[in-house]
Amino acid sequence: MIPSFGGLIYTIGAFVIALLIIVAVHEYGHYIVGRWTGIYAEVFSLGFGPVIWSRKDKHGTRWQLAAFPLGGYVKFLGDANAASGKDSEAIDAMDQSQRRHSMHSAPLWARALTVAAGPVFNFILSILIFGAIIGWRGVATDPLTIAELLPVPVEQGLQVGDEILAIDGVKAPKLEEFDKFVLDELPEIPVLEYTVRRGENTVDVTGPHPFPAIVSGLNPGSAAIDAGLELNDYVLTIDGEKMATFATLRKKVGNSDGEALQLAIWRNGETLDVELKPKRVDLPLSEGGFETRWLIGISGGMAFVPETQSPGILKSAWHGVDQTFFIIESSLSGLYHMATGAISSCNMRGPIGIAQTSGEVASQGLSSFIWFIAVLSTAVGMLNLFPIPVLDGGHLVFHGFEAVTGRPPSDRALRILMAIGLTFILALMVFALSNDLTCP
Repeated sequence: MIPSFGGLIYTIGAFVIALLIIVAVHEYGHYIVGRWTGIYAEVFSLGFGPVIWSRKDKHGTRWQLAAFPLGGYVKFLGDANAASGKDSEAIDAMDQSQRRHSMHSAPLWARALTVAAGPVFNFILSILIFGAIIGWRGVATDPLTIAELLPVPVEQGLQVGDEILAIDGVKAPKLEEFDKFVLDELPEIPVLEYTVRRGENTVDVTGPHPFPAIVSGLNPGSAAIDAGLELNDYVLTIDGEKMATFATLRKKVGNSDGEALQLAIWRNGETLDVELKPKRVDLPLSEGGFETRWLIGISGGMAFVPETQSPGILKSAWHGVDQTFFIIESSLSGLYHMATGAISSCNMRGPIGIAQTSGEVASQGLSSFIWFIAVLSTAVGMLNLFPIPVLDGGHLVFHGFEAVTGRPPSDRALRILMAIGLTFILALMVFALSNDLTCP
């Protein structure tokens, strides 16, 4: 039980850290933009419940940590609660100057900017993380040059520093066409002939297929993680059939129809036998929509690490923006397809599923965990913009109503709408939690 308990603590710890970072950034967006626009924040809280630690800053805001780290809030002047309900009695007791600094009597533009700032700061965090990681990892140089060789159980004649000129007698294309070249031009066999530039010489050597049946990534909650597969594992056979390339492996798994598979894995010179059962997964397509496939939850990669160079600040930032928009687009598409029944509602997970994912991603390394934080931050920012009372998007709808009609919704209407919104959110949480407990 000790290893299991240790794994549970690790999972919970990773989840709490990810959540606190995302919530802190989200609430700080509300706080700082509110302060810039003249709205006074009384409390900035990370967590709910009994206060563990607190202090007041020079602006009079009390910063606090609470016992239950499953969220946070900023309570502005005039707020009745953490959901920014209106405290009518407190506002009526204020003079005109004080009301200007309350959340409910400040100018409309100030209130709207303060509300929108939370999700916007989540998106900014995601863009910065995605861009920074891509900038740190770099992009492969052209022509393709080997920086590191991965251990593989096949004949290896390649060396670090080799510049790949041709494979199997076919001239290697530019990097943007390399994947298509490998799929369309090269045979699915484990060893190929390479022509490389090595120093001042051009030599012919043998080496592994550029995309062998190697585990370059593990998806959280997948059959591969459940079975104990690790990064850089090499899949020798599936059900006794040799896996020459990752494409061969993908076809074998895709045609399994969910039946259990017997894998022979090569790991650091040893051969291991593993049994796992593919899971039916709905995958977003780059052109929109989804496709359903049987997967074991691994991603492939090259048999070597290519030399890279920094793409520069602007290109890195653009990659960050592009990745953030892709997550938003595919998430919205996923919600739509779940609502229409086109894909399984099990794609929506609750706190248990997210916590499990946090722990599994954290176990793969710091950069993977930070990337996951960026993904989750995008999702939190997007969901908060939904036009549901209680959420930021609902408040923005109220502000839009005020902008059009010249008056805010009545206090009674706000109370009713907030109650409806809270009921909907709680029902959604219960549904997601039930998915955590019942979905495979």
